[in-house]
Amino acid sequence: MKLKQRVVLLAALLVVLILAKVFLLDGGEGSAASRQDQRAFQRMEAGLRLRRGAQLDHTLQSPWEVAAQWVGPREVYPDETPELGAVLSAMATGRVERADVGYKGTQLKALLVLEGGQKVVFKPRRYSRDHVVEGEPYAGYDRHNAEVAAFHLDRILGFRRAPLVVGRFMNLRTEIKPVATDQLLSTFLMQGNNTCFYGKCYYCRESEPACAEGEVMEGSVTLWLPDVWPLQKHRHPWGRTYREGKLARWEYDESYCEAVKKTAPYDSGPRLLDVIDTAIFDYLIGNADRHHYESFQDDGGASMLILLDNAKSFGNPTQDERSILAPVYQCCM
Repeated sequence: MKLKQRVVLLAALLVVLILAKVFLLDGGEGSAASRQDQRAFQRMEAGLRLRRGAQLDHTLQSPWEVAAQWVGPREVYPDETPELGAVLSAMATGRVERADVGYKGTQLKALLVLEGGQKVVFKPRRYSRDHVVEGEPYAGYDRHNAEVAAFHLDRILGFRRAPLVVGRFMNLRTEIKPVATDQLLSTFLMQGNNTCFYGKCYYCRESEPACAEGEVMEGSVTLWLPDVWPLQKHRHPWGRTYREGKLARWEYDESYCEAVKKTAPYDSGPRLLDVIDTAIFDYLIGNADRHHYESFQDDGGASMLILLDNAKSFGNPTQDERSILAPVYQCCM
């Protein structure tokens, strides 16, 4: 082969190798889509980032007024929320003006009023960070950090249906007891050097209090939704019986969804799709305890399903409870 032909052949091979490298390493035509996906993820990540200790850049409104204006029939907070960090910071640092026993429910909580008149729900820490809850997927106490993690997953998924939640340390002696009602104070006790309380709820027992480390208790703070948006409670169509040996209809009838789709409010509007969204959300957080759910009142089925009470989540990282997805695989079309 002549020298000129060899040079041409080597040049052609070099071009082929370069093209192959571009195609194999950068993905060819897919690389542009990949880069576009990466940029979209970076934009989402930047939008989710919160500045620690953020403050409102105006004084015309309190953080509570800002958060109240966000609420609508289909979202608790909007997609673009530059003030979110400031509202969460106020929840984590605001002075407690009043403390009372929690609202009705099965698990221990306290109802607090922060400066400015904003109600919040405080759920105390009951487990260490690495504790694994054995048994049924709905077993055990509420996990306060599950509320925090579920709120941020709600943001990541773009549902925006969970109330705002932040972690907080409370000094029970200086922040809570001086402003506590007699009803709440009557449930305080000491275990060694640790201050404890057991509150008022269906499963609250003096023998099973939540205890601080000394006087400081870790917990979650959930922002109370505005009173102008009253809630309506519904039995979840895929709720469990919580009775040994007794199955709910959806657990043995694979055509159960057909009956649900003929029943209000699932026969029209977005409610059934919201139930399916919630099933995916609950599967990701490991919440098998959504026996009821809330929407806004008098909504005619148009309100979102509000992602309240997510504390029975993240109990056992090794357990994936497939039955949580029943609305998905029974209603899939």
